[in-house]
Amino acid sequence: DALLTSGSDAVSLMLRLVGGLCLWSGAMEVAVQSGLTRALSQALLPITRRLFPDLPPDSPAMGAISMNLTADLLGLGEAAVPSGLEAMREMEQLQGSGPDASGSMIRFVVLNTASLQLIPTTNAYLRLSAGSREPMEILPAVWLASAISVCVGILAAKVFARLWRK
Repeated sequence: DALLTSGSDAVSLMLRLVGGLCLWSGAMEVAVQSGLTRALSQALLPITRRLFPDLPPDSPAMGAISMNLTADLLGLGEAAVPSGLEAMREMEQLQGSGPDASGSMIRFVVLNTASLQLIPTTNAYLRLSAGSREPMEILPAVWLASAISVCVGILAAKVFARLWRK
């Protein structure tokens, strides 16, 4: 009985998460079409310029990176995937063909994987679905853990980039 109900619950949860993914992917597309991505890219420019100094500030890659970072900040990791793929495509075009990833590509993957989150939307939704009375009580732990993971990840990427250059 538990096997059958668990399978049913898993499918139900997956369908609810896919619905959220569709909603936020649509919202991201509206942001692109309305020019919000350009404004957001400008707002995040002081940060992205330091993280990705070899990318032109007005490149499509910077816009896609900004949208990806925004989705990650909102805890919408699954909605960040399309903009992340677009950012990698744009960075690959800027780099040219070759088997190696650029420093910007590596830093982007690290930043995207570590994912600084201000509002862990998906986690809060999962906690609410599981019956939590206060699904956002995890905020301080999420902020601390994600800030540490981003800092350590970026630091490690920079250290390894210097080691490999030598």
